[in-house]
Amino acid sequence: MESIIESNQPVGTRANAESSVAKPKWLKVKLPIGQKYTELRGLVDKYKLNTICTSGSCPNMGECWGEGTATFMILGNICTRSCGFCGVKTGRPETVDWDEPEKVARSIKLMKIKHAVITSVDRDDLKDMGSIIWFETVQAIRRMNPQTTLETLIPDFQGNERLLDRIVEANPEVVSHNMETVRRLTREVRIQAKYDRSLAVLKYLKEKGIRRTKSGIMLGLGETEEEVIQTMQDLRDNNVDIVTIGQYLQPSKKHLPVKEFITPEQFEKYEKIGKAMGFRHVESGALVRSSYHAEKHIL
Repeated sequence: MESIIESNQPVGTRANAESSVAKPKWLKVKLPIGQKYTELRGLVDKYKLNTICTSGSCPNMGECWGEGTATFMILGNICTRSCGFCGVKTGRPETVDWDEPEKVARSIKLMKIKHAVITSVDRDDLKDMGSIIWFETVQAIRRMNPQTTLETLIPDFQGNERLLDRIVEANPEVVSHNMETVRRLTREVRIQAKYDRSLAVLKYLKEKGIRRTKSGIMLGLGETEEEVIQTMQDLRDNNVDIVTIGQYLQPSKKHLPVKEFITPEQFEKYEKIGKAMGFRHVESGALVRSSYHAEKHIL
């Protein structure tokens, strides 16, 4: 591919980490509306269903729910890792709920979800790192919702191939594992994770027969254009099919600051580069999150 890297500097609107900076106009979203959204919102509130869409206040919730897509988090809401970008609590996780697979499957049936994304916290405290619950959740969803397609957004399971094999055996339509950031910033942003280990996980899944593999990265943490393009190339070199690229937003003052707000034009540029690299799908935009347009990624 012809190189179109113009400089080795970040491109966007600079954010001053020491003061409160107004978000640019392209980060403003409309309130979710529509009959499908209203119906699902009512069900979630009535039955206290656990979706990342609501707990994470996702800006795309209305659009995704309108398409019949929702994201569920399993294995509790306390993570064993302390990533600098993530708003999920860190600490001693709760006891595993072995009824959770059936609960998630029932929620999906109740909501009449056509495409479900399942994600989880990291459970490094468990011998199986949560892989058994992962497998049983996919199995339960398949039994109760045979027409529902699935994406699993998994942790790295510390690169343990025996545990990854449980995901392979479950065989969801898409398996996703996020790089989150470029190589240089991985230690600061993801702390307990490793750049090359994440690439190895994605490569292994593809080699073992997963039909669609996927990864996502956040921008605005101080990465350069050249580093972003290199990360995209690393993903393609490991046969990843789908990449999502979005703007990092600081969950709280305790988390890593936003270094810059990437312009819509720059996101469009990354989309064109990704398509030229050969990705099957490239979702690139300020408000893009891991499960954005997920229902289209099975095609």
